[in-house]
Amino acid sequence: MKILVLHSDITTDAPPEELDTLIAAEAVVRALQARGHKVEQAPFRQERLQSLLGQIAPEIVFNLVEGVDGQGRLAPIAPKMLAAERMRFTGASAEAMALTNDKPLTKKRLRDAGLTTPDWTVPPEWRDLDAGRWIVKAALEDASLGLDDQCVVEVGQVKARAQKCAARFGGYWFAERYVEGREFNIAVLDGCVLPMAEMCFEHWPASKPRIVGYDAKWEEDSTGWNGTVRAFGVERNEPRLAAQLKSASEEVWRLFALSGFARVDFRVAEDGTPLILEINTNPCISPDAGFAAAAAEAGIGYETLIEAIVEAA
Repeated sequence: MKILVLHSDITTDAPPEELDTLIAAEAVVRALQARGHKVEQAPFRQERLQSLLGQIAPEIVFNLVEGVDGQGRLAPIAPKMLAAERMRFTGASAEAMALTNDKPLTKKRLRDAGLTTPDWTVPPEWRDLDAGRWIVKAALEDASLGLDDQCVVEVGQVKARAQKCAARFGGYWFAERYVEGREFNIAVLDGCVLPMAEMCFEHWPASKPRIVGYDAKWEEDSTGWNGTVRAFGVERNEPRLAAQLKSASEEVWRLFALSGFARVDFRVAEDGTPLILEINTNPCISPDAGFAAAAAEAGIGYETLIEAIVEAA
């Protein structure tokens, strides 16, 4: 087929979480070419999309747009415009992406559906902000923006931390109850749960919050990068927990009408309860990222994975 790989429009001096989109796009192009497709690659620009589609005339668009003008909350613009052009594209719909990009709204939808998620509170009322530790997060951005060693705070510091992050990064910030426990990233391909990965925190400093923060994802040679180690085997070693994670991931897929590929992040509390943290409808698809690792664990090579995403569109 003739396929257009569409990615975020970013500059060469962009931060690493944005540059990663280009790495993924180039890898997807190579994989599709190896499968015999005719492939074009281009950045997403709203004012030029219609003419770009007319010029290339793709049969399908591989959507890797993770943000517009550097803002993740605007990523749903791409699938919305592609749908308006009646273009077949990979991944989630604009509606599903917009909903899951809004973390507080996602958590409310999960809670209303009877799925477990940590408690949360939003400004300006900050209702139910009670004693204990909280993690302050960007409500509408991903890539672990602002998740540094100071993001987990006591109740009295929540408002100040949210104000500081809003001043530094912009946007809307909320607080989620911090859950001390284990972390799992569950890759779902066309509704099928792939082998489930646990992110283990090895040789971790006692003072550092046990989270997959910004440094763990983007700062090579950092403590976070070197200390977070992906491990498979929960299905074999802890079948009851694996069944709970799998069931919840499948329910999430149905509840949010997901399509193509997605990742569901969990925290497993010390009492063994899995709690859903976030849903990523456009997870990193680079060959060295977690989604590809889960596929490889299932015996699915990278080229086959990319082909499967195309077929699911």
